[in-house]
Amino acid sequence: MNKMERLRVNWKKNWQLHLMLFPGILLILLFKYVPLSGILIAFKDFIPRKGIFGSPWVGMENFEYMFSLPDTMRVLWNTLKIAVLKIAINFPIPIIIAILLNEVKSRKFKKSVQTIIYLPYFISWVILSGMILDIFSLDGVVNQLLGNFGVNPIFFMGDKKPFLGLLIGTDVWKNFGYGTVVYLAAITGVDESLYESAKIDGASRWKQILYITLPSIAPIVMLMMILNLGNILNAGFEQVFTLYSPRVYETADIIDTFVYRISLVEANYSLGTAVGLLKSVVSFLLIVSSYKLANKYSDYTIF
Repeated sequence: MNKMERLRVNWKKNWQLHLMLFPGILLILLFKYVPLSGILIAFKDFIPRKGIFGSPWVGMENFEYMFSLPDTMRVLWNTLKIAVLKIAINFPIPIIIAILLNEVKSRKFKKSVQTIIYLPYFISWVILSGMILDIFSLDGVVNQLLGNFGVNPIFFMGDKKPFLGLLIGTDVWKNFGYGTVVYLAAITGVDESLYESAKIDGASRWKQILYITLPSIAPIVMLMMILNLGNILNAGFEQVFTLYSPRVYETADIIDTFVYRISLVEANYSLGTAVGLLKSVVSFLLIVSSYKLANKYSDYTIF
């Protein structure tokens, strides 16, 4: 039986399942692939009244202009700096919290803590940003507490150095609960007989963690770290956009907010598309590389 015959037999046997896939495939084609024609804007002097195909072709001029702007390298550096700091700090904290929670004997306490730390992950940055702006404003709770110790008010939202720390800290607070649950699930899958054997040999709890728990979850840790490489150019548009202001552009302006201002505020659609396309190409290469590393070192495959 050749390939075409096998496909025909499979279709006749499972036509209902194939039919169920059709709406999803149609939505993906309409909203993911058809809009790809907009990439042409990056290579044209886009004039809205003429449309994508009627606008004059300029080739690589938009990319040349993009790299001639002084803001481009600053924005790229800010994006890399913020993303790398988020990944580096978000990496160890969930592992530490997961190991500590695993050592807690009270199941009720453990579940309560899991729920509390996991809750911020489900709250949008729009809501969280409103809370953060109130808490860290000049007359907010944090500055009031600092004032009780004789510390002058800190302009968290308008001073570039405190604002960078605020971005990293709030991102860790929002997302570390998700990683904690992932690592707790991995720890739960560790064979209990290993701990029992270690106890018989006189191993302390610290040595059990060091020589059993950590090596057992090492593949998951490595997998999570490698997969994060694909998001190294995603510094968090929603968070930055809802928190930043022109006073902190120097350290907080990232590629996504830069594209937003150029495209939707200044109406320079061609340049905005060029910047976005460059980011997409680099992100694609990073994602492909990260999956290859995951496949090599963690035996992880997509298909």
